[in-house]
Amino acid sequence: MQTVSKNISGSIAADIAAADELELINKYTIRPFTEEEVFCFTLTLCDNEIDRDFERFTVDALIKLSTMFEGKTGITDHNMKADNQTARIFRTWIEESEDETTSTGEKYTCLKARAYMPLTPKNEELVAQIEAGIKKETSISCSVSSTTCSVCGADARRKGCKHRTGEIYNGKLCHTVLDSPEDAYEWSFVAVPAQPRAGVTKAFEAQDNMTLSQLKEKSCGYDVITLSTAAFGKLTDEIARLEALAKDAQLYRNELEQRVIRLAAMTMPSLAENEFADICKALTATQLATLEKSFSHSASKLYPIKPQLGTDSTQAADNNEFKI
Repeated sequence: MQTVSKNISGSIAADIAAADELELINKYTIRPFTEEEVFCFTLTLCDNEIDRDFERFTVDALIKLSTMFEGKTGITDHNMKADNQTARIFRTWIEESEDETTSTGEKYTCLKARAYMPLTPKNEELVAQIEAGIKKETSISCSVSSTTCSVCGADARRKGCKHRTGEIYNGKLCHTVLDSPEDAYEWSFVAVPAQPRAGVTKAFEAQDNMTLSQLKEKSCGYDVITLSTAAFGKLTDEIARLEALAKDAQLYRNELEQRVIRLAAMTMPSLAENEFADICKALTATQLATLEKSFSHSASKLYPIKPQLGTDSTQAADNNEFKI
């Protein structure tokens, strides 16, 4: 079994605990605390990317660590004195990116956590440093029973492996794979990070009366957005309304495309209909409407409308030569 420490970095902002989070926090307190008495933040404990020590956790290891870090204390510089405790984790979860991959080709996956600390005179300076972005790098300390070479799979703690971490073999970076965690000890605020992608993250709490556009504008730059039940309900209602409008807009666009294609076939018969259909798909609805107006004008000149019961506008001959 090997003990490892992984330094991570990020940023942080003040956060307010939601009602359901207070229940989780108060499982670790002697008396119930209120929202005004605690300072909360979100942090990324570790991920499956190769770090500056040329080591990486497997996704299975992250999943196991997620339960091990619940309730663990946050300290400074791994100094394990009792009076050095600053915060405590009250919730953890695994977060997987939908569109981002690591250098090894896996989906980027990280272990997230929510932590709290009491708002006391002793913690005022630390809170101020966190809010100012001074204290933002963190480090975890845990033990793993499996450390293998990424190239050959040999136990990295033995001397039988000839591969060296940090070297390239067959186009791939050699590193140590950390798996089978045995225990999680603590997490600390540190100065120098090893995993620059992770760390304490900035959080934003949306107000209940915010519109979707306001939420987008105000939350820019934050890693975590907290929604109350009321705000979440309002947001889902707005999304449902926009989805309904989107369906109507799609129907309008489909009809507009067909009208433009028909008019194009009338005014430009040399252009293949399927080719022009592909062109229409790349245009906006406004551009299609402009084309429809232009083609309609051209079509009206090429194919003027004549009423069936209209009189013949051709003037009759005067027949002067037949007059007496």
